[in-house]
This record gives sequence, structure tokens and C-alpha cells, in this order.
Amino acid sequence: MVGTEQPVKAAEDSPSALEEEQPAPAGARDGRPVLVTGAAGFVGTQVCRELARRGWKVRALVRRPNVAARRLAGVPAELVAGDIRDPEVLRSAARGTAAVIHLAAIAIERPGQSYESVNTDATVELLAAARAAGVERFVQMSQNGASSASPYRFLRSKGVAEDRVRESGLQWTVLRPSVIFGPGDEFVNVLARLVRLSPVIFPLPGGGTARFQPVAVGDVARATCIALEKPESIGRSYALGGPAALTLRQMIERVLLAMEAHRILIDVPLSVLSPLVALAQRLLPNPPVTTSLLDLLEVDNTVNDTDAWNDFGITPSPFAPDELSYLREITVRDAVRAMMGGK
Repeated sequence: MVGTEQPVKAAEDSPSALEEEQPAPAGARDGRPVLVTGAAGFVGTQVCRELARRGWKVRALVRRPNVAARRLAGVPAELVAGDIRDPEVLRSAARGTAAVIHLAAIAIERPGQSYESVNTDATVELLAAARAAGVERFVQMSQNGASSASPYRFLRSKGVAEDRVRESGLQWTVLRPSVIFGPGDEFVNVLARLVRLSPVIFPLPGGGTARFQPVAVGDVARATCIALEKPESIGRSYALGGPAALTLRQMIERVLLAMEAHRILIDVPLSVLSPLVALAQRLLPNPPVTTSLLDLLEVDNTVNDTDAWNDFGITPSPFAPDELSYLREITVRDAVRAMMGGK
């Protein structure tokens, strides 16, 4: 697929909002944009807004330009439409850029999209495109727990990609977030949709003992942009987690408080849920969870250090009911439409 480019004019952000940060970095001053893959995604939209606010020009690689134009309304971004797995698209998108922020990835496989092709192979092709274009700076969004030795295909695909970034010869920084939350996320919002579909009893997979360290999408976006700008971050990996480690039960309890909902929490063994999830995968166009993701509940998803927040000067937001008030807007109709593949 050949990429097509179109400008998106600012419609919301005022010039003062874009100029309130420190002086623009070198790449912005010489007119070169930052290429952001996955730019219309949950994290990508926030990163693009933060880059523009900090004075960077943004080149956004997206799959669906019409959707991207809506999601990036107000961001003076240049849209490039194309498949992240297409080397020609990547070479064109990387040409003339100052840096690459690679966010595009999948957590749920769909027909024609495997973990290996999207998370690993596309990263390898993007690194090659960056080198061919003379781009030196590369920020990779990985995943907490990612490892090329992981028995879990999702984490292994991200781990192998991370290895390729480290071996690339570029000036790389790797970010490894725990579960990211915010309006539009595909974890906490899924929990909220399941709450709407479970009017009395809510099943807790594995007793709700799985551990996470949820981190706010705004904090991740800021960390990504600061990492790009800080020479000290080159050649380093940063774990990104919120201020508190929480079990899945504790997270669901906070979701219920935020939604002003009451449910009886019932422990359900993973062995009982797994065949039901497998059936839902076969029947639903957009299942809320897959067996692969269910397996990941056995992996501790907490972080062991706070170097990122100390180095970047960020105080992470808590996973608290006040921060989750947007979940109240989710309706039963929204939940059903999401599972059926609706917008």
C-alpha cells in the first residue's frame, strides 16, 4: 500500500497552548517532524497532542485517515495513511523526519494480524526505514514483562522487537508500561463494559489476584515526549507504573466506585473461564478478552523502580475513582456494540 499524505489543521488548540513549554527542541527548530506510528490509537493521540504542545511537528502514520482526522482534531499533524507492515509505506513515512516514536502494536490478534507480523516484524522494517532515512533517534513503546524468552506469544513478540531496537545502532529509548488507563483504553474500559453486562454478579478471573500497576495515559504521553528530548535517556529502558500496585480485585472495586455501581464479586478459576472465553472468541466479532490475554493474568504486571518518574520529573496519577469518572458514561448499549465490532 502506498502512503498518502494530507494536512490536518488545528481546530482546537490555541497558539499559546502549543508554546507554553520550554523552547522547541532541535528537530522542531530545523523543521523536521517526528514520525509517530499508531498515531490514532489510544496512546498515540495523546502523544501527538503532547508533541504539538511542546513545539514539535508531527507526522502521524495511521491506518484510517478519516478516523485519525477526527481523533486528532486540533493537532497540526501531517497524516500518512498506510499499513505498518508495508516497507514502502515505512520508508516514505520516515523520510525527512527527526525521530521516530513507535507505538503501533496489537494486544488482540485478528484475521491477518498476528503478534509476530505486527509487533515484531513491523518493528524490524521500521528500524530499517529509519536507518535508510538517516533518522538516529528512536523511542520504542514496549510492554512491562516483555521478553524474547517469554512463554506468552504477546510478551515474546514485544520482547523480540525490543531486542531488535537495542541492536539497531540507533539512539534508542525503550518504555515499558504496565496497564495504561484513560478514556478509550482497552483494559479498564473493558472491565467497565463487563460491569454493565453483569447486573448483579461480577466474575473475578482467578480470584482477582493478578497484580498490575495501572498508569495514566497522560503520564505515559508526557514520559514519551520527555524521553525523546532528554539525551540522558538514550540507551535506557524505563518501566512505567502508577503510584500503587493493585490486584485485579482492587482495580474492579475502584471501577465500581467510579461507576457508582454495586456488584457481588465471585471468584472464578481461570480453568473455568478459559473455555467460555474461547467460545466468545469464535462467536463475537470483537471479544472483550481472549484466551491469550486471560493467560497473561498469571504474569505479575507491576514495576520495581521509579527511575522514569524521577528522571522525567513526573508525579504519576493514581488509579482512583475520581480519575475514572469517564467510565460512568458507558452504557449497556455501548458494551454490546463494542463486542459486536461497532464504533
